[in-house]
Amino acid sequence: MKRLSLAIVFTCCTLALAAQDVIKVKYKGAKPTISDFVTAFVYSHDTEADEDECVDESFNAIYNVWDKHLKGQPLDEGQTLIVDEKNGYVCYENRSEYESVEDVGRWEMCYWNESDGKHKLFAYNVRWFRNGVYSPGQFDGLTFYRYDNATKKMKYCEAPGFEARFGNDSGDWMSYELPRSGKDITVKTWCKNGPKVQKLKWNGRKFSL
Repeated sequence: MKRLSLAIVFTCCTLALAAQDVIKVKYKGAKPTISDFVTAFVYSHDTEADEDECVDESFNAIYNVWDKHLKGQPLDEGQTLIVDEKNGYVCYENRSEYESVEDVGRWEMCYWNESDGKHKLFAYNVRWFRNGVYSPGQFDGLTFYRYDNATKKMKYCEAPGFEARFGNDSGDWMSYELPRSGKDITVKTWCKNGPKVQKLKWNGRKFSL
């Protein structure tokens, strides 16, 4: 996947995902599960585009894998899919190797229950690594939707409580890791002398360092 400048990465990701800003979530039972959120999110996006539009190749990847998962079909070599209903977490990983280069793509999705008891927060996160170091692709990024229990719809929203930045003034890349256990988002700043790790702590409505 192409490695581009920070500005292009952020712009393309925002344009590709923010276009579908209201999504209906269908589910059975008392409340939606992470699989219900992922299904609604994946199938709400158009995976085809005209020649002059920004085609999100990485979203096509998660679309195809989730479609296989729902149909009970096996994944391709190098692909793994974690669906943790208990912790409300999904992670798809695509690993490929060529000579001495290993590329790993990770697509994460999870949700948080908000403290008002009326809303949930859903997140979609894409990261690419090369030989263990963050190497952002064209469509890497972190996107949020807020779900309303009453309307059964989730709506695109800005990152609550913080700015989703993918680089700092020193030119270092920044990546985000969604929680499978716990509630906090892990932020890594990829400095020359190694990654600096911070936690965005969830307080029931938003995140803060």
